[in-house]
Amino acid sequence: MSIYVNQNGDLDQSGHPLVPGVDELTTMVLKAIADETQRAAAAALAKELGTGANIEAILSKIRLLQNAVGTETVHNLNAAGYQSLGQTICTQIGKIVDARLPPQRNAYNELIAWISGTLRSHAIEIFTTNYDLLFEEAFEKVRAPYFDGFTGGRAPFFDPVSVAGDDLPSRWSRLWKLHGSLGWSLESGMIVRGRGATATELIYPDHLKYDLTQKQPYTALFERLKNFLLTPDTLLMTIGFSFRDAHVAAVLDEALAMNANAAVFAFQYGLLEQEKSSCEMAFDRPNISVYAGDGAVINGIAGEWQPGETPKNWEEIRKSFWGTEPGETKPEFLLGDFVMFARFCSLAQASELQEVEQPPGTNLSSAPTNNAEQ
Repeated sequence: MSIYVNQNGDLDQSGHPLVPGVDELTTMVLKAIADETQRAAAAALAKELGTGANIEAILSKIRLLQNAVGTETVHNLNAAGYQSLGQTICTQIGKIVDARLPPQRNAYNELIAWISGTLRSHAIEIFTTNYDLLFEEAFEKVRAPYFDGFTGGRAPFFDPVSVAGDDLPSRWSRLWKLHGSLGWSLESGMIVRGRGATATELIYPDHLKYDLTQKQPYTALFERLKNFLLTPDTLLMTIGFSFRDAHVAAVLDEALAMNANAAVFAFQYGLLEQEKSSCEMAFDRPNISVYAGDGAVINGIAGEWQPGETPKNWEEIRKSFWGTEPGETKPEFLLGDFVMFARFCSLAQASELQEVEQPPGTNLSSAPTNNAEQ
């Protein structure tokens, strides 16, 4: 949502988000349902759910009706009709989130440059709940090796044993798709990938997510997340995660309770009062820190940002994480914006920072440039 493109797919701050948020996604999916009976049923369910109903809530209701109504009808659809409607919705979700990165350098490119540009004793691990293939595209553009749990050529299959191990070199990043992904398919009882954007049967944005995490490949991926957090002195940075996914939040909470030497830095886009789910966990677990636009929760204590005097040569560094968002007047902490977070990471090894005027189309409100000698 933080990367804006125009109708041609080029980076453009005045354009639209590369992938829409859940509200816009809901509108687009409902409009795209071709069958009139299905569209009317989906609209009726949305009305019953009330204001704020999104595609996840609608799909949850559809799956409940699919399992409950049998040959009876609700809004002119029986169980088979709701099963078909659920498949139609997942297909439309797949079409919408099947986005390609803009050709211009963007936040994904900068984040991968930071990941692959440093020699590390331990591999970087990315846990994402998104279905899109943007991380894969960014890794492959620069030929940076990564492992996502699959192996093979013609029909790469999911191998939970490899997910649990650490046999690959540390230069290989790990990419874990906790909610599944475009291109994953169930064939002959085995999860395979590489089936293209039309393979959407493993997209489950609904109430079944918790039950499905008890099956492969989800059980192996969530176990990997738990083991990652149980590693001594490990650090997990979250960006764009609301902490409202109960099954993900439960793994974080349990692991942080078991391992006091682990830490989570949660960079939240909204204001502190809008980030209630993450703050509630931070109040209970002092090893999670929440960084919102106007304040933070650190060591279980909430407070507003109070910028002080900067140390020598830190004025430009501060501008990489503190400033004014477009359309706003009050400065705030910026790293809850994925674009700013990626830029901050890419500048981590800069020897000198100097603010320059950004070229047209740059998706940053105010960003220093890296003047380090190459």
